[in-house]
Amino acid sequence: MYSFMGGGLFCAGLGNILLVISTATDYWMQYRQSSSYMHQGLWRYCVPGKCMTYTDSIAYWDATRAFMILAILACSFGIIIGVMAFINYSSFNAFDKTFSAGILYFISCFFVLLAMAVYTGMTVNYYGKRYGNWRFSWSYIMGWVSVVLMFFSGIFYMCAYRMYEPRGPMSR
Repeated sequence: MYSFMGGGLFCAGLGNILLVISTATDYWMQYRQSSSYMHQGLWRYCVPGKCMTYTDSIAYWDATRAFMILAILACSFGIIIGVMAFINYSSFNAFDKTFSAGILYFISCFFVLLAMAVYTGMTVNYYGKRYGNWRFSWSYIMGWVSVVLMFFSGIFYMCAYRMYEPRGPMSR
């Protein structure tokens, strides 16, 4: 049980770090314009030597930002509850901490998946039709890696919950 929780905490911790880095950095997409490379993130875009924040509110950027922030929050709460389950913190006996942490990791995975799907669909639809020389960059890739890590965190914690769950006619 503890090996599953340890694996889940490791994946959740690494996934949360990647989520924060992915959300905060400006390398979601790179493109070439006028013989120089430019890049953009969720919060600002950069041309050679200068970065500027977005002044317009574009719906798919706002949705991606919101889903990424919700994913970070869900994962952070999941890590706190997961640590409490790992060390058998008994102040909250009314709910199963292992199950709750696993559910929060799956919720975080779902939010990141939504954010990545919205960003991917809209970016491919817009830039794919208008520009030929663009690509997704490392911040974007970190977002997809965090989807996988959040999913495995949830799986590990659900496995730990199933191992700990009482079974049989005498357990009731």
